[in-house]
Amino acid sequence: MLYVFHLIDKPGIGELRLRVRPDHKIYLRAVENQIAFAGPLLAEDGETMVGSLLVIDFPSIEAARHWLAEEPFTCAGVYATSAIHTFSNMWPQKTGFPAA
Repeated sequence: MLYVFHLIDKPGIGELRLRVRPDHKIYLRAVENQIAFAGPLLAEDGETMVGSLLVIDFPSIEAARHWLAEEPFTCAGVYATSAIHTFSNMWPQKTGFPAA
């Protein structure tokens, strides 16, 4: 089952986010074959990271919650809010979008 992680940073947390980001990326690599898509949410300037949006396949909501609880940004206290929703992909994915 696909789960959407909608995660919003605490204000003024940019420096901590950048410091923890290498550990976050290592943690993502452990589930890279389960990731439909993932990336930072950006402010209106198109550069400042203000959160994360991930869609990852997990066998259950409990597994998704456990994964998020152990995620480095979560453990470091980066997120002000976090939500997990079950997701049904009803639209074919387009290719050719730029990757960061």
